[in-house]
Amino acid sequence: MFDKILIANRGEIALRIQRACRELGIKTVAVHSEADKEAKYVKLADESVCIGPAASSQSYLNIPAVISAAEVTDAEAIHPGYGFLSENADFAERVEQSGFVFIGPRAETIRLMGDKVSAKDTMKKAGVPCVPGSDGALPDDPAEIIRIAKHIGYPVIIKAAGGGGGRGMRVVHTEAALISSVNMTKAEAQAAFGNPVVYMEKFLEQPRHIEIQILSDQHGNAIYLGERDCSMQRRHQKVLEEAPAPGISTRLRDKIGQRCADACKRINYRGAGTFEFLYENNEFYFIEMNTRVQVEHPVTEMITGVDIVQEQIRVAYGEKLRLRQKDIQFRGHAIECRINAEDPYTFVPSPGRISTFHMPGGPGIRVDTHAYQNYMVPPHYDSMIGKLIAYGDTREQAIARMNIALSEMVVEGIKTNVALHRDLMNDAAFQLGETSIHYLENKLGIHAK
Repeated sequence: MFDKILIANRGEIALRIQRACRELGIKTVAVHSEADKEAKYVKLADESVCIGPAASSQSYLNIPAVISAAEVTDAEAIHPGYGFLSENADFAERVEQSGFVFIGPRAETIRLMGDKVSAKDTMKKAGVPCVPGSDGALPDDPAEIIRIAKHIGYPVIIKAAGGGGGRGMRVVHTEAALISSVNMTKAEAQAAFGNPVVYMEKFLEQPRHIEIQILSDQHGNAIYLGERDCSMQRRHQKVLEEAPAPGISTRLRDKIGQRCADACKRINYRGAGTFEFLYENNEFYFIEMNTRVQVEHPVTEMITGVDIVQEQIRVAYGEKLRLRQKDIQFRGHAIECRINAEDPYTFVPSPGRISTFHMPGGPGIRVDTHAYQNYMVPPHYDSMIGKLIAYGDTREQAIARMNIALSEMVVEGIKTNVALHRDLMNDAAFQLGETSIHYLENKLGIHAK
């Protein structure tokens, strides 16, 4: 096994990876910006290296600085976590070229799945169902674009091939608005991603967002760890997630899960990954693949007993998957609430010093957080300060436990979205498992705009 791993990330995921390493007897190197020098995971690491000022462009996104930190500390591998450089194919390539192991897929796989057009084409060939849409990038000919939209049927959505995080998308309801919308999305895509290529898909009216977690090694083995429902979103950003997804039959889960595992074998995938789908009228439609560990991975860990981060590390080291599909048993239900330092209804970030910090406990409760009393939440990064996970034998018990945990949680000195989560746990539509990806924004009305 690796002797030492550098963790190229911050916040709760840096601490999560660090704990997985410590359990495996692996030393850790924490890299950090000047703003994070007092962070818990920095203090707990075997070694730490400051890689730049607060701005992520000069620290966590600074590829030469990260690789230099690995060199001076004699680390053997680099774990990118999620966000930042985790899906940057150039980074993965540079890591391997510098003599380190990248704990994730190969660079060519990241490129393949990072381009939404090539990813969709690859999934179609692998038999994974996709949203009806243009076969590849949209042409330049306006008449042909209009013909494609008519064939798909309105409303349609224009998407940037290199997009992500909810950016580079535009919904079009009429032919009159089509060409101008395509041109605007192309311009936005070029500015944001350096890639003007766009494609078109059918816009599903009330879909759910359901994803399949997979693990795959470099020896031709791949398994699926079930599905998660991530439909509670605002501005295309997930707010809470649960596993399994309400109302999905075992037969349908196994069918789509096996197709995802087979697709991993087809593309020679290595590590943990997630297939994201829109789900409507008992049909799954592939939208993208995340080639990294997900924020919401704990709910899958709770219902399967599999440590996804440790499996990532083992696979990167070259080991075969220790589990076969028949070994995976799904038990109970888990819900995760993302705890953000922000106004619960306007979502305006609320950085600052935490004056009081009390985390809940009790049966089935897990808290993944890097925050603590007197911790200074920096204004430079994502507002998430932790994740609260509740597990129960049934979905009803998981909701009840989450309700209790949220009522016990105390975070003072900054605003958090705990009040919103309390509201959602008692929301009738959520309790019935009947929320689409548009539900939260519709519920909040003007606050979501």
